[in-house]
Amino acid sequence: MSWLGLEGKTAVITGAGGGIGQGLARAFAAQGVRVGLLDREEAQTAPLAAELGMGSFSLKCDVSRADDVAAAADAVEALGGADILINNAGILRPGPLESVSEADWSAMLSVNLTGYLVTAQAFGRGMMSRGQGALVHVASISGSYPQPASGAYSASKAAILMLSRQLAYEWGPKGIRSNTLSPGLVRTALSETFYADPQVKARREAMVPIRRIASPEDLADAALFLASPRASYITGQDILVDGGLSQSLMGLVPRPGYA
Repeated sequence: MSWLGLEGKTAVITGAGGGIGQGLARAFAAQGVRVGLLDREEAQTAPLAAELGMGSFSLKCDVSRADDVAAAADAVEALGGADILINNAGILRPGPLESVSEADWSAMLSVNLTGYLVTAQAFGRGMMSRGQGALVHVASISGSYPQPASGAYSASKAAILMLSRQLAYEWGPKGIRSNTLSPGLVRTALSETFYADPQVKARREAMVPIRRIASPEDLADAALFLASPRASYITGQDILVDGGLSQSLMGLVPRPGYA
């Protein structure tokens, strides 16, 4: 057994076709975990499941549809059930709050927040029956620090933090832990356009004390720990995976005479 002790477990990852989702999937598979890849588009997850091996599988699932989630949970239970759930699916419909439409606001909340609850409920039932399980919800630094012109994004991520804490309190006696990860700046295919400009890339890196932008693997390393028996006494917590970006606020304040 490795130090993490994850071998032989089954982890379900939502939004598994995206950059962070794929990074999470590869990291868990490397630890001997069978990975269930859930995404509303199977074009990327089906080949990835074959690549990962370990009995990994792909299921088409839109987390904003309760019937999709229920069907996926039933399918996983038929395979032995999930030990770990990584709530990672999310969407962004940018725009200032003064003009955000109710449709865009509701669409984001249905995926980014309600989807997390519905998925936790569906997979949590099996975990409760077995008396153990680990939930890891991907939130964002934007849940603690408002991200402008992003519609409901910050509000949805802030709500995930409280959802996880409430799940930790209510489900702890049933053997289930619930924690969140809040990434800062992460370089994925969706954000790659920002880093194509060397000046923008340099400015972003300069904001981070570690002086680099995170990769999906950075987030995956933290998720592995929180999902593992090594974190068996950690629940209701939020881990910022931001390279220290959240500690940089006071450095933006002009202070003449100071270096």
